[in-house]
Amino acid sequence: MKGFYHVPVAKNEPIKQYAPGSVERAELQEKLKTMRAEVRDIPMYIGGEEVRTENKVALRPPHDHQHILGYFYRAEKKHVNAAIEAALAAKAQWNSLSWEQRAAIFLKAADLIAGPYRAELNAATMLGQSKNAFQAEIDSACEIIDFLRYNVQFMTQIYAMQPESSAGMWNRTEWRPLEGFVYALTPFNFTAIAGNLPTSCALMGNVVVWKPADTQVYSAHVLMKIFKAAGVPDGVINLIYPDGPEAGEVVFNHPDFAGIHFTGSTKVFQTIWQQIGNNIHKYRSYPRIVGETGGKDFVIAHRSADPQAVSVALSRGAFEYQGQKCSAASRAYVPSNIWETVKASMIADLKTMKMGPTEDFSNFINAVIDEKSFDKLAKYIDNAKADSNAEVIVGGNYDKSKGYFIEPTVILAKDPKYVTMCEELFGPVLTIYVYDENQFEETLDLVDSTSIYALTGAILANDRYAIELATKKLQNAAGNFYINDKPTGAVVGQQPFGGARGSGTNDKAGSMINLLRWVQPQTIKETFVSPVDYRYPFLG
Repeated sequence: MKGFYHVPVAKNEPIKQYAPGSVERAELQEKLKTMRAEVRDIPMYIGGEEVRTENKVALRPPHDHQHILGYFYRAEKKHVNAAIEAALAAKAQWNSLSWEQRAAIFLKAADLIAGPYRAELNAATMLGQSKNAFQAEIDSACEIIDFLRYNVQFMTQIYAMQPESSAGMWNRTEWRPLEGFVYALTPFNFTAIAGNLPTSCALMGNVVVWKPADTQVYSAHVLMKIFKAAGVPDGVINLIYPDGPEAGEVVFNHPDFAGIHFTGSTKVFQTIWQQIGNNIHKYRSYPRIVGETGGKDFVIAHRSADPQAVSVALSRGAFEYQGQKCSAASRAYVPSNIWETVKASMIADLKTMKMGPTEDFSNFINAVIDEKSFDKLAKYIDNAKADSNAEVIVGGNYDKSKGYFIEPTVILAKDPKYVTMCEELFGPVLTIYVYDENQFEETLDLVDSTSIYALTGAILANDRYAIELATKKLQNAAGNFYINDKPTGAVVGQQPFGGARGSGTNDKAGSMINLLRWVQPQTIKETFVSPVDYRYPFLG
């Protein structure tokens, strides 16, 4: 049966609220209880095989690091090679599968997450990555569902982009997958990103080797169960758990390496880019390099801004999910005329934020991801306490005896180039610089020049001239720019996400732009009546 198929119109998944007494709250709490009582065995998936090794690694909740959720199996180089071979073996059949069949698989995956797997995937994210119920819901339910559904719609829009044809000919474009395999290297902080990076490539006909962050393996395993249940064929997405540099030695030396889809640190991405450049002569094609690498995201308030709106934008933007969002507000510039009001409101709000395990739904703040992150953040806080150029005005306490807990901390910097105004911390630490209310334009220059990153930023103002000035002067400082809102919470299909400068290649996950990187167009021209004489009329 043939036809020009119309896929279901993508709409953003409604967010469940998990209010007391709700059905979804009871279901999620029961799933958390069940999963905490289990010790899950988490194999790798290479081709059609579940693969285990002698090297078992324990998975523990960041908020309760003595408890074991399960074990995964560390890969060796031979497993990386096996995953590449399995991907390449699956490639021809996957390439030739009709696009509507690929679409159906990932639309089914979205519906499985929206329905029978929703509680399990949310619970896995809450336990394994220490996200509260609401942060898990907007990530591991709604955002991954949106990615899967919107990407199918974007795919059809790409396929519909066709050239015009002159009389006597037919021009068309075939959107082919890349020649080789794609390596998906995914982060701990968003289950949705971990799911989107391999599936967006696979949807376009590519085969994938997927390495999640160790600290996200628990929910990655649930995603893989869902993909298999949805009908993703063996070998199309291969899930492995190697050491990063060891995997890189294999992947980036392989002649069939066709691209990398990455979210992680700038340093790692730059190292990968260098490896690819050094090996460029080895590859069949020039690899696609797509990466989002973090930020030092800003909020600047104008003297006309509503102080309460500024306070809430900072409290939510900086401290939701413990500041472990690439988009989290990390540095803020507040004018002198509203500072005291903003300060009082923030301190009052932060003192009401409860901190503890995710299983207690009254906790707004949970644990940071691991001990390495905890120790790094504690060092920055201690240094700020001892530095005459900084003052910790709220928070500043931490404790890792039970879990990796760091209080929401606000540092007041006397120097606008103080270290925590410049360096990415990735935790619940916000640094504020109070500027002269009459120095707005000069402060915009400061915002633009302080950080190597350009991911997200926000302007809060009621003066429309100030909003326009900020939008223009900061056009290169943020790939996602917010007016009178916090700089987090990009929604698939509404605010495609990504930044430039040190924040990555700005290929905009959640839009058609990203999917275009995973295809290579072939232009086909067919002439209906071929010329039979080489002579042109001008020769007469």
